[in-house]
Amino acid sequence: MVFLSGEKHDRITADTQAVTHAAFLSMGTAWAANQQFPWEIDRYVGGIENVKINITLRIYANKWHVYAGLAILNPAAKEQIRQYAQSVTELYKLMLGGHREELAQRIKTAGAAVFSKDTVHHNLLLGDEVLDKFSLSKRPNERTPNNHLSLLGIVDCWWKLGIVPYDHMICSTPLFRIWLGVTEYLFRNETLLDEVIKTAVSDNTFRSDDLEFTFAARAWSECVSFGAFDAYRARFENIQQYFAPRFPEAVRVGNEMIQEIMTRTQQ
Repeated sequence: MVFLSGEKHDRITADTQAVTHAAFLSMGTAWAANQQFPWEIDRYVGGIENVKINITLRIYANKWHVYAGLAILNPAAKEQIRQYAQSVTELYKLMLGGHREELAQRIKTAGAAVFSKDTVHHNLLLGDEVLDKFSLSKRPNERTPNNHLSLLGIVDCWWKLGIVPYDHMICSTPLFRIWLGVTEYLFRNETLLDEVIKTAVSDNTFRSDDLEFTFAARAWSECVSFGAFDAYRARFENIQQYFAPRFPEAVRVGNEMIQEIMTRTQQ
C-alpha cells in the first residue's frame, strides 16, 4: 500500500490521465469539425492511427462527467491541459512557418528529456505487430506520412512541465500506457521521427486536420480553466452523437488492444 498526500495524488492523476484525455478529446473534436470518419480515410488507417481512432472512440463512448471531473476539479490537471494546448499551438505555428530547424531542435530536446537513457532499458510498450493488429478498416497498401502533432504536443508538454511519464507507471491507467506506448514508439525511432519533422513543414496533407486539432486543444483547455461543466458536457455530447454509430465495434477493438498492452507491460 502506498500513502499519498492530496496534492501528490492530484499530480499523479493529472500526469497519467488529464492530458491523455485532452489529447483524444481534441482529436475527436477535430474529426467531427471536418466532418470526417477517420477509419474511412486511407491516411488514418494503420499503425499509430489505429490507436488514435480506437481510443478516441472509446473515450467518447463513455459519460462526459468521467472526464470533466478529473480535469476541472484538479488544479494540477488544469495546468497540464493548458500547457498541452500551448505546446500544440506553438508547434503548429513552427510547422506553418516552415521553421524546420527550430522545430527539429525543440522536438528532439523534448524527446531527449522525456525518453532519456534511463528509460531505454525496457522493450517498447507497443510495436508494429500490435499497432497494425487493431484496425476498424482495411489498411491501404501505402502509408501516408503524418506529422503526429498530437504526439509531439504531449512530449513537449511533459518536457515543459518536467514530467517523466515512467515515474508513475504503477498508478497508470491502460489508456495512459497506450498513449505512452505510441509516443515512445515514435520518439525512439529516429528515422520515423525525422520523417515526422520533414512532413510537418513540407506536406500539407494533414494541415486542415491540424488546424482544427489546435483549435480543439485550446477550446478544451478553456472549458477546463473556466470550470465550465455545462460547456464541457455540451461539447462532449455533441461529438459523442456524431461518432455514436461506431461505438460498439470501437469499444470491442479497444478492449482487445488494452488487454494486449496490459499483458505486455506485466511481463
